[in-house]
Amino acid sequence: MNNIILEARNINKDFYDPVTFRVLTDVSFSINKGDFVSLTGKSGCGKSTLLYILSTMDSDFEGELLIDNEPVSNKKEAQLAQIRNEKIGFVFQFHYLLNEFSVIKNVMLPGLKLNKYEEKEVEHRAMEKLTMLGIGHLALKKAHQVSGGEKQRIAIARALINDPYIIMGDEPTGNLDKKNSELVYDIFKKLSDEYNQTLLIVTHDQHFAERTHRIIEMEDGKIIH
Repeated sequence: MNNIILEARNINKDFYDPVTFRVLTDVSFSINKGDFVSLTGKSGCGKSTLLYILSTMDSDFEGELLIDNEPVSNKKEAQLAQIRNEKIGFVFQFHYLLNEFSVIKNVMLPGLKLNKYEEKEVEHRAMEKLTMLGIGHLALKKAHQVSGGEKQRIAIARALINDPYIIMGDEPTGNLDKKNSELVYDIFKKLSDEYNQTLLIVTHDQHFAERTHRIIEMEDGKIIH
């Protein structure tokens, strides 16, 4: 039996602007541990809205969401923040690094926030993640001193710092050239193959999507494939 890491059950979402408009209709699927899944569809089909719900950043929806078999509906914001920090790693289109901090400090931030390990241990873990991604030599540089492709790899190391159950990416290659897009794909594939890391990646990049384990395709707020 595969471990289900994330499960969406009959998720519906409305926007009210100024009339009620349904953006997600009866969305149901599950993701097992170690799955490398891409979420695709045209702009405006509801991908990002769905990712916000799955990442617990939007709790205003109908239906059920379970992360690690734990329902997240009806939880208070502080509990959701804890789930996000502990169980979900995020990689966005823009890296959101803090320029005035060193690379290693940027990677450490979610670990320090989680407050599960001493600072020295968090630093050790951050160095492990950077080394694993081939950028350990950048640890002491300031974030503004590294290239765009390196920044995205640093953002992936940061997403990994708390050993999340799932990494969610929102167009993580959308801002990168072909070479760096390939690097990011290779990292995700390695995380999936070698570390059994679960990944859910929203992408417009068909070439990227075709090489993941599974494609969930959306159209007009529904899953069509």
